[in-house]
Amino acid sequence: MVSLRCKMVVKEELKNLGLHYINVDLGEAEIFENLNNEQHQKLKENLSRSGLELLDDKKNILIERIKAVIIEMVHYSEELPKINYSDHIAERLNHDYTYLSNTFSEVKGITIQQYIIYHKIERVKELLLYDELTLTEISYRMQYSSVAHLSNQFKKVTGLTPSFYKQLKQKRLGNLENL
Repeated sequence: MVSLRCKMVVKEELKNLGLHYINVDLGEAEIFENLNNEQHQKLKENLSRSGLELLDDKKNILIERIKAVIIEMVHYSEELPKINYSDHIAERLNHDYTYLSNTFSEVKGITIQQYIIYHKIERVKELLLYDELTLTEISYRMQYSSVAHLSNQFKKVTGLTPSFYKQLKQKRLGNLENL
C-alpha cells in the first residue's frame, strides 16, 4: 500500500534528522521539536527525493487533507457515507464546509463536488473492469439516483458510455493476451 510506504519514508527521514514524531498519518506529521531552517530544508530535500512533498502553506495542507478524505471515501470505503458528502468532509476535517469549499475552489480551480465526481467516475471505471457487478449494482453502490444518471455523468466526464468503455477495455485486454 502506497500510504504505508509513505509513512515509513517520512518516519525514517524524521529519525535521520534526529526529530521525534508523535504521529505520522494521512499526509501529516506531528513532531515534538520546532524545525530550524536547516532541518526544514533538509527534510524538504530528502522527502522530495522520495517523491514526497513538504507542504508549509496551511491552505495547501488543508487541500491535501480534503483530497485524502475524498479519495478514502470514494476508493477505499466499502460504502459511501449515508450523509451528504459535504457533511462527511466537514465532520472529518472539523471545519465549516463553506470554508473548505471556498478554499478548495480558490486553490484548485474546481469545486469539491467536481473533484468527487471525477473520483467517483474513476471508481466506476475500476468496478466496470472487475466485471463482478452489473451497472445497476455499481450505480447503487456509488449512490447514483439511477443508472441513467450514472451513465450521463460517466459520458460527460469520459466521453464514452459505461458499456462502450467496458467493451473497449476488454478488447484491449484481449489483444494483450494474444501477444
